[in-house]
Amino acid sequence: MLNEKLEKMFLKHGFNDFKWIDPKKIVISYWVRMKCMYGCPEYGKGASCPPNVPSVQDCQKFILEYEKAVVFHFSKAFTNPDDRHKWGQNININLLEVERDVFLSGHVKAFLMLSNTCQLCQECTSNRETCIYKRKSRPTVEAMAVDVYSTVRQLDYPIQVLKDLTETMNRYAILLIE
Repeated sequence: MLNEKLEKMFLKHGFNDFKWIDPKKIVISYWVRMKCMYGCPEYGKGASCPPNVPSVQDCQKFILEYEKAVVFHFSKAFTNPDDRHKWGQNININLLEVERDVFLSGHVKAFLMLSNTCQLCQECTSNRETCIYKRKSRPTVEAMAVDVYSTVRQLDYPIQVLKDLTETMNRYAILLIE
C-alpha cells in the first residue's frame, strides 16, 4: 500500500522506470571515491561533489539508516553529446520535485542522490557555504561512494562503460525513504 502510493507520485512526475531496493544492498566502495578523485573532471568543482561530501564510511552509515530505497533508471543516446547536460539538468529538477513530494507526504527523511552532477547553476561556486541552492543541491550516487555498477546489476538493470559519447547512456538516481 505504501509503495503503491509512492509509485503513483513517481509516475505523476513521469518516472516509470524504477525498482525498489533494500538500502543494505546498496554497495558502497572506496574505489568509487578514488575514481572521483582521480578521474572525474568535476572533482573539487562542485558544492555537492567530493571533497564537499561526507567520508565513505559516513556515507555508508547514512544510507544504512534507511529502510527503503528506489533506484530510478534513465536511458538515452545522443547524436550530439553536448545535449547530455540539458537532459541531465531536467532529470535532476524533476527528481528534486519527487523528493519534495515524498517528503511532504510524511517521509521526512527522504533524501535523493542524483544521477549526475547537480547542474542547478550555470556556474557552481564549488563550496557548500556559498552554494546558491543549498536546499536543493544533492550529491550524485557516485559522490556518496555508491558502486552503481554492482548495485544496479542486482536489479538486472543495464550498465556498461561507454566507449563513445554517442552510445546509449544508462544513468541511475537513488531516493532513500524512511
